[in-house]
Amino acid sequence: MERVLFLSGNEAIAHGALRAGVRFVCGYPGTPSTEIVETAATLEGLHAEWCVNEKVAMETAVGASLAGVRSLVTMKHVGLNVAADPFMTLSLTGVNAGLVVVTADDPGMHSSQNEQDNRTYAKFAKVPLLEPSDGQEAYDFVAEAFALSEEFDTPVLLRTTTRLSHGRGRVVPRVPVEVEPRDYERDMTKYVMVPQHARIRNRVVLERLQALRARAEVTPLNVLEAGTVDFGIIASGVAHAYAREAFPKAWFLKLGLSHPLPYDKVARLYQSVSRVAVVEELDPFLEEQVRALGLPVVGKEAIPADGELDQELVFTALEPYLSRRPPRRRRPVVPPAPRLSTPPAPAPGLPVRPPVLCPGCTHRSVYAVLRRRRLAALGDIGCYTLGALPPLLALDSCLCMGASIGMMAGFNAALGRKAAAAVIGDSTFFHSGVTPLIDAHYNESQGLVLVLDNRTTAMTGHQGHPGTGRRADGSEGPAVDIGALCEGVGVRCTTVDATDYDALDSAIADEAERPGLGVVVARAPCILMTRRTPGTVVVDPERCNLCGLCLDLGCPALVPGDRAMTVTDQCTGCGLCIEVCRRGALSYHEPEAGP
Repeated sequence: MERVLFLSGNEAIAHGALRAGVRFVCGYPGTPSTEIVETAATLEGLHAEWCVNEKVAMETAVGASLAGVRSLVTMKHVGLNVAADPFMTLSLTGVNAGLVVVTADDPGMHSSQNEQDNRTYAKFAKVPLLEPSDGQEAYDFVAEAFALSEEFDTPVLLRTTTRLSHGRGRVVPRVPVEVEPRDYERDMTKYVMVPQHARIRNRVVLERLQALRARAEVTPLNVLEAGTVDFGIIASGVAHAYAREAFPKAWFLKLGLSHPLPYDKVARLYQSVSRVAVVEELDPFLEEQVRALGLPVVGKEAIPADGELDQELVFTALEPYLSRRPPRRRRPVVPPAPRLSTPPAPAPGLPVRPPVLCPGCTHRSVYAVLRRRRLAALGDIGCYTLGALPPLLALDSCLCMGASIGMMAGFNAALGRKAAAAVIGDSTFFHSGVTPLIDAHYNESQGLVLVLDNRTTAMTGHQGHPGTGRRADGSEGPAVDIGALCEGVGVRCTTVDATDYDALDSAIADEAERPGLGVVVARAPCILMTRRTPGTVVVDPERCNLCGLCLDLGCPALVPGDRAMTVTDQCTGCGLCIEVCRRGALSYHEPEAGP
């Protein structure tokens, strides 16, 4: 065993990550969290990256977790605001390998623009929250967090504060954790958060929260410590250290797993003493939950709601309450488990009609190529998310706007090869795809980014965006060329006509084989903006053998008949089915010219 180490809380978290079998660490620098990634970068066995912002860092860590590698992502408290979009949906998708998010709060605003209390994010996202109180716990809790993450299929929030992050102390190394390897398994119902999947996963999250609450009652991270006076204190994190020094003889409910709150342990404390106080920095996060149980408690009427606490402040604030007459005891009212709704059942006999890409959608060809090339396609928000649904089944994930590129970078970094491609639309690329592209270039990521450029923001009603130059009032402004933007960043880019199947297939195949990072822009305007009265596709029944290859495109205009395929009046004449048919059974029929 190594000698005893003398570490800051941030250094202890990095060493704890190594001990916990973490292999991927990323984040954005921000005091008081910065030294976690800096320390991780010096430890053999850990791959550490700075990311361009916290949202990209979160998405990159999600990609590494998806690939089967335990991943840690770090940021200061306000950084979680930036990363909230992927974080909130990550609660629904869950994880593959464990994923822990470190949020370092800054009571007293030593180097921050606010002192928000990020414990609220744990309740908001319905994920477990761990709060170490010293350097040793900062080291130990990392392994505990990853164990919870994988057991309950959830991200875990590990909250520190400035005093813990920068304070130094003795840390005893522990035996390394044996981590079972995890392979990536495609599961669209879990990782592609379209509404029909998200509704199911939301119920999973609610049930998981109840299971976590039961765990909070028995975990050794939550300890009811007997005292010798008729006074009890509930505290978590570094506030527990202050309260323990101020009142060493008090009873304590020390919360290491502070969300969800262990109701029964709170009740047992109230059965043992006549007065209870909650000592916590910033918001009355624990106090409000105790009061919701119908229990009297000393909280923010004594303990300041802003700034850092210390031993003297806690003693001065609570000492007057010790001499008061004890309040009348009450029996805690433990809220019941939430009732879950019963999803309405469809009427019997109705056909299943999942949403599909429009007939003639100019990007259906991209999914045909992705399936042919057997690339793991990490998707994004927009029309192209529909490529995940039957019969295309061509996307592996959908987390939030812009997540596809960061997830691809993390996925490929975890596996050390070009195993995944990112699929993102043109409007979404400008929304939040440029920053992860810069990040992927900066970190020399391996990967292929497919930008499906249909020249509009299609799913929300054909609004303009910087790539089109069309403004909200209909006027024309300067348009940003995606290819030129990529090349300006330093990323090679190829632009192809999305309606030219052979050219698209060749461009994707070439880029998939090349080392490094590349972008393929598949450009063709949305069919709803360019629809005219074209010719249609016709079927030669003598050649068609109903093999179904054209049906794999998911075009609603193609329907199997008794002897051959049938083309309905929804056909726009895009011709993609003609290109994929291997028997030459489909051909293009020009309309007859009028008189």
